[in-house]
Amino acid sequence: MLLCLAVIAAGIGLRQIDRLHFARRRPRTADASRLIALQRARANNATPLVLLAGQWVQITGWWMLAGHGPWAAAAAAVGVASGCRHLQEISHFAVHGVLARTARANLLLAEAFAHLPLGLGAVVLRRRRHVRDHHPHATEAGVDPNLAELHQAGLQPGAGRGRLALALVHPLTPAGLRATASGLAANVLRSPARTGRAAAVAAVLVAAYLAGGWAGLVWGLLVPRLLLYPQLAWMSLLAEHTWFDADQRTGSPAWVEAGRCLRLYPRNRALALLAAATWLPYGDLHHYAHSAHPGVRWNYLSALERHLGQPHFTPDGLLLGPGSVARRHFAALHSPAPPTPARPAGAL
Repeated sequence: MLLCLAVIAAGIGLRQIDRLHFARRRPRTADASRLIALQRARANNATPLVLLAGQWVQITGWWMLAGHGPWAAAAAAVGVASGCRHLQEISHFAVHGVLARTARANLLLAEAFAHLPLGLGAVVLRRRRHVRDHHPHATEAGVDPNLAELHQAGLQPGAGRGRLALALVHPLTPAGLRATASGLAANVLRSPARTGRAAAVAAVLVAAYLAGGWAGLVWGLLVPRLLLYPQLAWMSLLAEHTWFDADQRTGSPAWVEAGRCLRLYPRNRALALLAAATWLPYGDLHHYAHSAHPGVRWNYLSALERHLGQPHFTPDGLLLGPGSVARRHFAALHSPAPPTPARPAGAL
């Protein structure tokens, strides 16, 4: 077991190289232009490669740990699911062109370390869907593909409490599992490059088995990839926007996004740190700042957020509590006329 923990620690250590490189002389608060200039001066192709390699070293450690009893298997399942979320978010910044220095490196790193081994679709298709279709049209019905996903899961106007409860854990339901499996099959088997994509997925399956045996394969890969990671990604999606009662505005990017974004856990540092380490990694906790300025790398989103201020909705909980994200979504789906919030201070 000590070897397993040492491998996990080594992966964590490798990840810090990129963080420390971009943290040098980082201001506590600054506008987007200053932060983008700083990140361009730091941009390179080497530290992102080490970062992604570190994620896979850490995942390998979890595979190795999975066979050391039921508690170790459970920890491995959570650890690998969180690792998949980390890979998803790192590749998200590659889609925006700010992970590495060159466009080619962004594409290759995202494909080789995230999309191919996790069975995701091609990076170029994700870029089109996310950058062209989602970002300019977030929360717009009939245009935003992310909102369409929520609608397909049952988050429709008038949905009852039971329907809402199932929708909040959609990836864990039979319908959600079928959607995950069919999506994987489409990405791998019905892709023009299906031979290479199938080989990449097969290589990950073999690696998990070689590192951790059947426990590594089942608890270290299949359970995280098919159930836990999709649920973590779904929770992230739920916490990105006020999907069903957004205040549609015109004006500066910060003013527009303040009307349709939220900031989870602004007053609870412990929960914010836990979320950032697991299901809201690499700047996903600062989605408002990212939406206002998608060209800013995750290392600088907290400084940008301090400069911008807060969006109009700052909940203390995702699923529970009177001011939670889930409670707001439920109220919005039953409200004939969403309220128009006051203009937040510092939104421009």
